[in-house]
Amino acid sequence: MTDTLAGPDGVPRCPWALSTPDYVTYHDEEWGRPVHGDDALFERLSLEAFQSGLSWITILRRRPTFRTAFSDFQIAKVAAFTDEDRTRLLDDPGIIRNRAKVDATMANARVLADWTPGELDALIWSHAPKKPRKAPRTLTDVPAVTDESKALAKELKKRGLRFVGPTTAYALMQACGLVNDHLKDCGARG
Repeated sequence: MTDTLAGPDGVPRCPWALSTPDYVTYHDEEWGRPVHGDDALFERLSLEAFQSGLSWITILRRRPTFRTAFSDFQIAKVAAFTDEDRTRLLDDPGIIRNRAKVDATMANARVLADWTPGELDALIWSHAPKKPRKAPRTLTDVPAVTDESKALAKELKKRGLRFVGPTTAYALMQACGLVNDHLKDCGARG
């Protein structure tokens, strides 16, 4: 028994992917695919933090505006943001105007700007599970937190990053392909 459902095209997918066309595209083309590069991973880490307490579709639909507001999540550019940029972000209705999340994103960029190129990528990917897990058959088989996500969150916090708890770290791991949580019979499992 599996929780996969056939989409309008007949392809079996994880059930969460079928609620909106935006999710179908994200599920089929992005979620669970390997992501590398410090700026790309900073974007995903930041967006996962903004998603905390909200539905991912809220973030996904606002992602173009987030990218514009945060200079395409280029670490060096966000690290140089000023108090005026902070005010601009908190006044921008196209993003999530949560003061703690905006401040964390700016602070994280300042921390990461001092890292060597490739260091964030290497750190995150060093926490990928050493052995692939058994493919989940149902949504209840998919964890919210793992030992690896706890270790990743702990290491990121130790290095000065904020808003990076184990659940956020695991969502990052799922989104960036460190783990493959597409259900066993999902057409996007690969």
